[in-house]
Amino acid sequence: MEMKSIIEKKRDGYALTKEEIQFIIKGCVDGTMPEYQLAAFLMAVYFRGLNKEETAELTLAMADSGEMLDLSAIFGMKVDKHSTGGVGDKTTLVLAPMLAACGLPVAKMSGRGLGHTGGTIDKLESIPGFVTNMSREQFISQVNEIGIALAGQTENLVPADKKIYALRDVTGTVEQMSLIATSIMSKKLASGSDIILLDVKAGSGAFMKEETDAIALGQEMVEIGLMADKETIAIVTDMDQPLGYAVGNALEIRETIEALKGNGPEDLLELCYVFGAYLLVAAKCEESLEAARIRLIQTIKSGDALKKFVQWVEMQGGNPLVVENYNLLPKASIVMDLISESTGFVERIQCEMIGKVCQKLGGGRVTKEDSINLSVGVVLHKKVGDRLEEGDVLATLYGDDLDHMKEAKDMLFSAYHLSKTPVTKRKLVRWIISKNGVEKY
Repeated sequence: MEMKSIIEKKRDGYALTKEEIQFIIKGCVDGTMPEYQLAAFLMAVYFRGLNKEETAELTLAMADSGEMLDLSAIFGMKVDKHSTGGVGDKTTLVLAPMLAACGLPVAKMSGRGLGHTGGTIDKLESIPGFVTNMSREQFISQVNEIGIALAGQTENLVPADKKIYALRDVTGTVEQMSLIATSIMSKKLASGSDIILLDVKAGSGAFMKEETDAIALGQEMVEIGLMADKETIAIVTDMDQPLGYAVGNALEIRETIEALKGNGPEDLLELCYVFGAYLLVAAKCEESLEAARIRLIQTIKSGDALKKFVQWVEMQGGNPLVVENYNLLPKASIVMDLISESTGFVERIQCEMIGKVCQKLGGGRVTKEDSINLSVGVVLHKKVGDRLEEGDVLATLYGDDLDHMKEAKDMLFSAYHLSKTPVTKRKLVRWIISKNGVEKY
């Protein structure tokens, strides 16, 4: 088998065989394939695409390129929830304790953030002492003991994706739908969960700006999951404004705790109830979405979800007192309010700009090697549809560098678009994609 012929075959629009795809991934991982040939293959895929069988075979080959986690020692059905990325998205941090409180094990591998905000790992490390490096034995033991564990991805998990993504990033092939799907799903399949729920964001703060593209990506990932005999559900949700009010690592931990106390933002809790209900039904813990939703709400009202969060923090070395004392979290040295200069209604928020504000303050990475400031970020006080008066506080910035704060304030002001007339709020949950097809929520 020869790589030049495979590149030419894909360049000319023909489908590749399972053996050819496995040959590509083997050469990618063991270093026998030159990067220029792999880059040429990716560009051919970018223009010619992959059919369903090719996409599935590429995903399976990538998943099998390194360590495959065996979670069979964990009791019960294991669930995993993945988001395609957004601004202020701390859903996993709230949802995982709720599910664990319902008796549904959550065994999740997660990565650090790259871009305008930190990832789930970064947010958790805002809690003093919290450790995300765990052995497989510790990971499994903790899930069996308290029903929840979240650890950083090992270097051996899907090494093919690490190499391919790095090349996609510098060759202009990131946006190809099948390559996005294989990147996400190879990691999900390698992570060993029984049920996968995918939160596919659509809007100005998401990778998929158009709802139709988000639906297409969701369909492709669900098809891959089903072909791999994994129960897979994709839910298309709105990301035209930040989720919740807080954007920034320690600020989002504080909002997470408030949500678990029942005081969190309505949109954040709603997503957790929707996602959790579908997972409980898929795992056969409840017969209906309505019953599952009631059960999830009860974990908040009873305080069981908060107790599970405290257990989780304590088990991974974090200080559980953070739940009652937010001063234990990293604190920015400068606080600055953004004041409205007019009266009206919030018509639109450029969501991606809010993320860039956080990055300007130091709360995001440009490269994976960058360090981030866990204390900085933005807390919004007004969101789409809210009425405001001249002099009202639109948002509050938290930072440690005055010059960056001033630049961030100008960026934040430009992100808000106001209307003189009332504005209808956008629907949060749009579409459900499963083995039953695509359904409007």
